[in-house]
Amino acid sequence: MKVNSKDFRVPEKDKVKLREWPTIVDAVYRSKEHYQQLLGEHVAQLSSLQQLLYASNHYAVLLIFQAMDAAGKDGVIKYVMSGVNPQGCQVFSFKHPSPSELQHDFLWRTTRDLPERGRIGIFNRSYYEEVLIVRVHPEILQSEGVPGAARPGKLVWYQRYRSIVDLERHLHTNGTRIVKFYLHLSKEEQRRRFLQRIDTPEKNWKFSLADIVERKFWPQYMKAYEECLSATSTRLAPWYIVPADDKENARLIVSRIVLDTLTGLEMTYPKANAKRRQELLFLRKQLAK
Repeated sequence: MKVNSKDFRVPEKDKVKLREWPTIVDAVYRSKEHYQQLLGEHVAQLSSLQQLLYASNHYAVLLIFQAMDAAGKDGVIKYVMSGVNPQGCQVFSFKHPSPSELQHDFLWRTTRDLPERGRIGIFNRSYYEEVLIVRVHPEILQSEGVPGAARPGKLVWYQRYRSIVDLERHLHTNGTRIVKFYLHLSKEEQRRRFLQRIDTPEKNWKFSLADIVERKFWPQYMKAYEECLSATSTRLAPWYIVPADDKENARLIVSRIVLDTLTGLEMTYPKANAKRRQELLFLRKQLAK
């Protein structure tokens, strides 16, 4: 199987039904060795393109990862971005907002961490939590003290979707290219991974009672994701639904989509003008003596 990014892209204004999107597809790789080879090739290409992104200094790239627990976000970020220069890549994870952050609008805390031009920014969870976990647990919205929080209806979520789309349009206009990944994990595969975390001592720290509690809200989360993906996947900032039951396959799919995004940008290394070229030739003569 060859990865075609368009196969995983959510079309603009599409009504997403997650049961119609697979959590596993035919593997891109033939064996573990082939997987390592393909991932190594992707990582090397990403490293080269990130250097070009930094040198050209016209664009920033923001990668957003959302998923249910145990879907493999951390692994995707770790392995796909393993060869990228740390100076050109920033990773931020967002958990429950602090008291100070709750005093601002819901986009404030993530906006502070947007990538600069020439850099790749990665959000492990993001402002999308405000229309996902907050929708499943409306008591969180009440703690934010926003108008309408006491009895949140459809208007609250519509307004938040609109705020997100407007922000992403603004960022695109100013040179930030946004790619959003939903790692699509089946409930059965999540159960298997939870059991593995319990049975493997070095993975015990990854598991808590809260994981089981949240699992009980699976149908509510699926509905929240469906409405979020439907409302916020746009031509300028698309969502990609990545089958996540096979971790290795998911990493190759994500890396291919990131590569396609970077190669689609108009980037070149800065060219020296005549004056700069003369200066360099003079300096070369000095060094050659």
